[in-house]
Amino acid sequence: MGTSAGDVLEGTGVSPGVGHGPALRLARSVPEPPTGGYEGDAGAEADRALEAMEATAQDLSARGERAGGQAQEVLSAQALMARDPALADDVRRRVGEGAAAARAVADAFAVYRDMLASAGEYMAARVADLDDVRDRIVARLMGVPVPGVPESDTPFVLVAADLAPADTATLDPATVLAFVTREGGPTSHSAILARSLGLPAVVAGEAADRITDGTELLVDGTGGVVVADPTGEQVERATARQAAREAAAAGSSGPGSTADGHRVPLLANIGGPKDLPAALENGAEGVGLYRTEFLFLDRGEAPGREEQVEAYRTVLDAFPAGSKVVVRTLDAGADKPLAFLPPPGEEPNPALGVRGLRMMRRHPEMLSSQLSALAEAADGAQAVLNVMAPMVTDAEDAAWFAERARESGIEHAGVMVEVPAAALGARHLARSADFFSIGTNDLTQYACAADREAGGLGRFQDPWQPAVLELIAATARAAAAADRPCGVCGEAAADPLLACVLVGTGVTTLSMGASALPLVRAALSRATLEECKAAASAALDAPGVDEAKRAAREALSGVAELGL
Repeated sequence: MGTSAGDVLEGTGVSPGVGHGPALRLARSVPEPPTGGYEGDAGAEADRALEAMEATAQDLSARGERAGGQAQEVLSAQALMARDPALADDVRRRVGEGAAAARAVADAFAVYRDMLASAGEYMAARVADLDDVRDRIVARLMGVPVPGVPESDTPFVLVAADLAPADTATLDPATVLAFVTREGGPTSHSAILARSLGLPAVVAGEAADRITDGTELLVDGTGGVVVADPTGEQVERATARQAAREAAAAGSSGPGSTADGHRVPLLANIGGPKDLPAALENGAEGVGLYRTEFLFLDRGEAPGREEQVEAYRTVLDAFPAGSKVVVRTLDAGADKPLAFLPPPGEEPNPALGVRGLRMMRRHPEMLSSQLSALAEAADGAQAVLNVMAPMVTDAEDAAWFAERARESGIEHAGVMVEVPAAALGARHLARSADFFSIGTNDLTQYACAADREAGGLGRFQDPWQPAVLELIAATARAAAAADRPCGVCGEAAADPLLACVLVGTGVTTLSMGASALPLVRAALSRATLEECKAAASAALDAPGVDEAKRAAREALSGVAELGL
């Protein structure tokens, strides 16, 4: 059953903006490989399969390099799937037993797929990524088009059950006006990449499957609403709201501050030097999250010292003297395995396993090498280097990291607050940590026990959850009591309305994707610090997400005028 004129399809708005145009569905199907054998030599047939796997890995890596940012991280992880040596061995064995290359690949991936699907929610959410890699390899071997975004001479709204990272990372905003998916959540890969591209997006829309090609759609990525065959008046109202937001963003400049002059430095989240132009163009005052794992992913050995120093120094020198550049040490493990670090063994749920600092505590020489490269890069640099560890859980973690940092010559060593235990015990962590940076993506996932890639759990993946706000406020209070800075570097900082609430809880800096900076700056300039505090208090008193947003809007009337 399709949609009717005026149908309103509700989902979760994950990337602000308005898109209006005809729907086109993602081409996802690849023919099932035949079960027959092959002609010729088994070795040659196996080589053909492995060459297709490597070609797919190279394509994914190249897409990531072109896209930069978090897209590179996600696509590099997919490339590692295509290069998995155990998979390659299984494919070669199956070919040796008589299966043609495409059939061998499909069957080998099916075994891995079953393992992931039964390994807990976190790894089950990687199934879509694995399926995408499989389909790309099989398509190459069968000589059929690789699945992906449809080609069109006219702009369109992309509709899909879900989007693989390789699809989202290469979307062209000049052609794709917005996208709508049945799956996904506020902090899913697709949502994060949509925000980085500035594409309006609505995910977790159960009715997306009913949308047929050619249906005119009005997508409101701010409100999470999709209207089928909208009236001219509906389009006009939505575009007027968006025009007001864009005008406010274009008119914002200078350092971040509230209407009464309370300074809130606005920083950028980056994945490396490639992301600097966008950050500077949008007025970033520094970097609040430098994801260094991009240097380490999708390679057989760790980057050398000179390569690391150059990458870090380039970022430090991009900002004026006194600016803050916050670097996150290597965040490996879970969905970001490294080929040159032995895995921790079988983990039923890697999201709750050995990742981040937990991995580095097993490989302290890797951490020390990175810290010493960072210290060398900071020597004589313009900006002030701050280094933080991910996945810190308790005071013992914080103290261990601080000691390693001091030994390497790092002056400002802090911790990410992503684990609820760290938020609740922040006063103890403050004895060792020079600063806190709250990663709201994982903090929300862990606090609400809701995997960020599981589309059916969208309301539990929302940082507006009052319980998550309570954890943020508790961290900010502990930081203030210990005279420590406390920033937010998760996706929550990119929500202009929520950014004001965060400031009201006591958060001192906000870091986000570069494209979000202008509107957040504009929103802050429309609210006083007291209004931000009142909004935070009202949101914290609310029983649920919708009530928290509504209460904040009422307290921040000047910000709400932007249609947020």
